[in-house]
Amino acid sequence: MIPARKHRWFNAWFAAHARARIHGTFGAVLARGVDAARALAAEAPLLLVANHVSWWDPLVILHASQHLLDVDGHAMMDADNLRRLPFFALVGAFGVDLDLPSDGTAAIRYAARLLDRPGRAVWIFAQGRERPSDERPLGFRAGAAQIARVARRARVLPVALRYELAGEERPRLYLSIGEPVAAPLRPGEAERGEAEAGRGEAEAGRGARDTEAACAAQEAAVAAELDRIHRAIRKVAGAKDLALDVDGFQYLHRAEPSVVGQAAERLLAHWTRPRAPITPRLPGGGRGGRS
Repeated sequence: MIPARKHRWFNAWFAAHARARIHGTFGAVLARGVDAARALAAEAPLLLVANHVSWWDPLVILHASQHLLDVDGHAMMDADNLRRLPFFALVGAFGVDLDLPSDGTAAIRYAARLLDRPGRAVWIFAQGRERPSDERPLGFRAGAAQIARVARRARVLPVALRYELAGEERPRLYLSIGEPVAAPLRPGEAERGEAEAGRGEAEAGRGARDTEAACAAQEAAVAAELDRIHRAIRKVAGAKDLALDVDGFQYLHRAEPSVVGQAAERLLAHWTRPRAPITPRLPGGGRGGRS
């Protein structure tokens, strides 16, 4: 496992760079759940479980940590990619070889140690690789669920990312953060939990977490946020504008239309517009419209 080497000044600069790249590329950034997640981060550490759909994802979560959620963010990253791009370690990435069980165990413990206080966050792309946002099942690995089992103070939030080309020159970025995912109870666990209440919530909670069920719950929660994005997109399909109150999505960024591009478009339309009605020619040189 490769530990993070987070550097405050480099992190601030690179997060600003990520924001500039995002704003320069996407015509709009629309998000929901940001305010609630930021408020929750002030109370507890966050384990943010997201789908992995694009090259943009690491830049988006860095921007989200630094500028939207105001948290000390870290993220699990493939060890080979981190060796190739070591500067990501300076913004909180730690590397894990997913094919080595010992590496995975060390990364889970490392992530759990990071989630030791409010204001901290760890991002996990639970699919382990880039996959289409409409693929079902999402195919989550168990790592995020195992981290949640060890980091008992952390709140687990599902995060959906989607990049959409619409009726505009630039694509849109959608970010949807859902409600906390509760650890599922095994059959009969609720009754045992009530019986063991006198021993404290921590002891009762140890028997309540089931990794397989927790992984399924996390995957279902992220899929639900992806479906929420899909519904919002369908509601405004063909519309020239997206209202701010469509399923709670709000603009975090909206690029101004290009003045030069609009002027060039009007000029080309003027130059190429026919000056007189065009009479279609028939085969052989005759004209239409005669009886």
